[in-house]
Amino acid sequence: MEPHLDAIGIVTADMAASCRFYGLLGVPVEAPADGDDHHEATLRSGLRLMWDSVELMKQLDPDWQKPSGHPLGLAFHCGSAAGVDAAHAAIVTAGFASKTDPWDAFWGQRYARVLDPDGNAVDLFAPLDA
Repeated sequence: MEPHLDAIGIVTADMAASCRFYGLLGVPVEAPADGDDHHEATLRSGLRLMWDSVELMKQLDPDWQKPSGHPLGLAFHCGSAAGVDAAHAAIVTAGFASKTDPWDAFWGQRYARVLDPDGNAVDLFAPLDA
């Protein structure tokens, strides 16, 4: 079998908040049980999104340190410019942070950035003509 991308992992300090954040973006994730060190959801495409606690990462790799900079890049297609605005508003209304308010980018997309509970920037986008 040829290797293929099967899962994307997110290390989180707050499993419940991170799962709630990505649920607002359409990830079909159930709330994790209290104390879960690992949780995952399967997207419609079959790709899995997995969350691991900081504590679990430190057990698996005692030298693990939180990356700095932009350690994770995820982008969510929101279907339309109005969809970008609605997704951004839902995230901010739920108490999560906006990094960049929605705007019409010069490359032809409605674009915004929000921050997940661990500070990872998550892009929201859609073509302007959609």
